[in-house]
Amino acid sequence: MPLSSDPARAPWWHLLVPKLFTVLAQGYRLDDLKADALAGMTVAVVAIPLAMALAIASGATPDKGLLTVVVAGFLISALGGSRFQIGGPTGAFVVVVFNVIAQHGFDGLILATLMAGAMLVLAGLLRLGTLMKYIPEPVVVGFTAGIAAIILLSQVKDFFGLMPGELPGDILGRLGGLWAARDTLDLPTLAVAGGGLAVILLLRRFGPRVPGFLVCVVAGGLMVWGLDLPVDTVGSRFGSVELGVPTPTWPEVSLARLAEMLPSAFTIAFLAGVESLLSAVVADGMTGRRHRANCELVAQGVANSASALFGGLPATGAIARTVTNIRSGGRTPVAGMLHALIVMAAVLLAAPLIAHVPLASLAAVLVVVAWNMSELGRIRQLMRGPWGDRLTLVVTLGLTVLVDLTVAIEVGVVLAALLFMHRMSELVALSTGGPMIAEDVDDLSGQPRPPYVAGGLPPGVEAFRLSGPLFFGVASRIADLLDSIAGRPRVFLLGLDGVPMIDATGASKLADLAAKCRRHGTRLILTGLADQPARVLADMGVLELAETAPDFEAAVAGLGEG
Repeated sequence: MPLSSDPARAPWWHLLVPKLFTVLAQGYRLDDLKADALAGMTVAVVAIPLAMALAIASGATPDKGLLTVVVAGFLISALGGSRFQIGGPTGAFVVVVFNVIAQHGFDGLILATLMAGAMLVLAGLLRLGTLMKYIPEPVVVGFTAGIAAIILLSQVKDFFGLMPGELPGDILGRLGGLWAARDTLDLPTLAVAGGGLAVILLLRRFGPRVPGFLVCVVAGGLMVWGLDLPVDTVGSRFGSVELGVPTPTWPEVSLARLAEMLPSAFTIAFLAGVESLLSAVVADGMTGRRHRANCELVAQGVANSASALFGGLPATGAIARTVTNIRSGGRTPVAGMLHALIVMAAVLLAAPLIAHVPLASLAAVLVVVAWNMSELGRIRQLMRGPWGDRLTLVVTLGLTVLVDLTVAIEVGVVLAALLFMHRMSELVALSTGGPMIAEDVDDLSGQPRPPYVAGGLPPGVEAFRLSGPLFFGVASRIADLLDSIAGRPRVFLLGLDGVPMIDATGASKLADLAAKCRRHGTRLILTGLADQPARVLADMGVLELAETAPDFEAAVAGLGEG
């Protein structure tokens, strides 16, 4: 069945159709395959060292990262809602994965990732993809920069070859432990790491098309092997790296276990959803295409569930690899699928060589990843913004580094929501345009609020006008309107022509106002109701408690006739 070209007439399930289906339906040519194969190979070269480095930083073994690229990377491209999305492990997961493994073991990570996958599928089916785009940028930048700082700190040990022993879990304790071990600095390790970092930075400056991560890893391995340097390698710490045919494993499941892993699962789902949609938005901006957000969430859910069942790590859309795919000429989701297959083939053929990769070289890779994640330019820009955004960014960043990623996300989103409500409340004006939520001193002044119309009203008639959205953040003051004016008016006109929307709380408070007017023997007339407020007030029975008029003039004329 062809997809409808008219979004208004398209059934809801069209939002869940993978882009791969669209591409194949439109026709896939040999030229497309050539372009996708070249892009897939380029991205695979970037993905191999990055996947190993991220897995090690997450407290897992290198093969887990490579397995995630193969399983999740293939499914994200095959089932996703973006033509260009490249999926796999990313730096955003490092902190949460490390903590889950440390506290609950790898079996706990599998369960948390399975739960996160189910959450993402459900979010996509409920069409929540658009809502996830509304996460405030200060929250995203704050926790991303916090994760970058933690990743950077986690690589100090391998970058400098320190031997601090068992490090505490908290950041300040880790800093103290690393500083105490400064005398154990290993110069050969530092030389390999520093040389690898220099290679990456120089290639980015003078040879941006050369895969700097891969060159860093290969050059570091040759340096350690050729000079016989006593530097830790993947093989010396983890043994051989093998990517055989994985078999699905099901974790231990119980209600207590599910409750225990719920916060971690929520964090994984949140990160996977937000980062994948951010990556898709970046791809849209570069190509002029449009992704299907809800389809992308479903694909992320399926991919994360499959990755967990086969022993992999959480995955999401990777912005840097997606951009690499686009710049390398990738045209369709086939490029991402080929990238996963190429990684699998490369690991199967070169598994013995991977054991010789120095951990110092992978530390250099992650230092660059952390620096890119920090986005200092965006931080500087946001710190010039309104005070509320600055506060949200700083609090989210600080909680990410010092407390916990889940707490940081929750507090950041709640703080941003509170600030949003405060800003919205400032848009709601009463009568002469003063802010509806006033300081306490205004309530204690004892002065009546100025009426909507200075004169020309019959005796015993008071009129006020509201403008702006009447939502729960400001609705609590509605019921106080009658008490804010002098005496007990015979008629109370409330102009709502400037109110574009009313939520349930606002309607409930209007009902309270109507009930208070009835008790005082005051007629309440609501004027100028727009469609949405009228519908909400009618559905909630508020219009049965008050009179209505199409506008203020009609209400006044009706009083004269009465």
